[in-house]
Amino acid sequence: MPTPTTARPDCTPTQVIRVRSGVIAPDAETDYVAEETPVALEYNGISHATMLATPADLEDFAVGFSLSEGIIGSVSDVRGIDLLPQCGGIVVQLEISSACEMQLKTRRRAMAGRTGCGLCGVETLPEVLRPVAPVTNGAPVRIEAVLAAMRDMRARQTLHDITGATHAAGWTGADGGVALVREDVGRHNALDKLAGALARQAVNGSDGIVVVSSRASFEMVQKTAAAGVAVLASVSAPTALAIRLATDANVTLLGFTRDGDAAIYTHPERILT
Repeated sequence: MPTPTTARPDCTPTQVIRVRSGVIAPDAETDYVAEETPVALEYNGISHATMLATPADLEDFAVGFSLSEGIIGSVSDVRGIDLLPQCGGIVVQLEISSACEMQLKTRRRAMAGRTGCGLCGVETLPEVLRPVAPVTNGAPVRIEAVLAAMRDMRARQTLHDITGATHAAGWTGADGGVALVREDVGRHNALDKLAGALARQAVNGSDGIVVVSSRASFEMVQKTAAAGVAVLASVSAPTALAIRLATDANVTLLGFTRDGDAAIYTHPERILT
C-alpha cells in the first residue's frame, strides 16, 4: 500500500508483522490504518446523533446527513458549522434555521450509530421506512459512462489505497468522469459526505450518476433519492428492499458494476448502449 506523503487526520501509522505464503516475517514494518472516531451532531445546541466515522470532510457529512434525514430542506438552512474536538471524538455543531429546529423537535430521536450501520437507534418502523419523494428528473445515461465512473472512482480512493479499510461514494456527470469522491469507514457516511459536498458546492447532481464501493442497501437508495439523483450503481449486490424502494422512487439501480459488467435491476430505460 502507498505511504502518505504528509500527516493525515483520517489514518494513523502502526506497526505490523506480515505473514506471506505462510511465513512470518522476522521484523515489523509500518502500516497505516483508517481512523474511526465518534462524531456527534448537534443542532442549535441539541444533541441529535452520534456515530463512528472517518474524521475527514465532516462539514460535508453533517450537511449530507441533515439533508438525507430531512432535518434541513436545503444547504441554505444551515447558518454555520463548527467542529469541536471533545472526549476523544468530534462534536459537529450546526446552527440551523428556527423553522428546521422546530421541525426537528417534533420528530427528535436518539440515534447511536455503529460503523456501517445506518439505522441504529431509530425508534419506530415508520422512521426506518419513511417515504422518499420519487426522483422526477434524470436524463438517460450510457452504460459506458456508468462503467467508466466506477473505474474512475476506484482510481481516486486514496484513503482505501493507504489503509484498505474504507468505502467510497462518487458522483459523475453524463460523461462518466467522476467529479467528486468521498471516503469513510461506513458506506452510509461516505454517501452522506458526497451528498453534502454536492449541496455545499452547489452542484446539480440530478442528471448524474452515483457510484458506491459497497452493496446497495435500502439506505443507500434512500439517500440517493433524497439527493435527487436518478442513477445508483454499486460494486456489489442490492437487497430486495433496496430494489423495491428504487422501483417506487424512480431510481435506476445497478449492481455488480465492475470489470465491464453490471446488472440493471430497476428502470432500465435510463441506461443506453
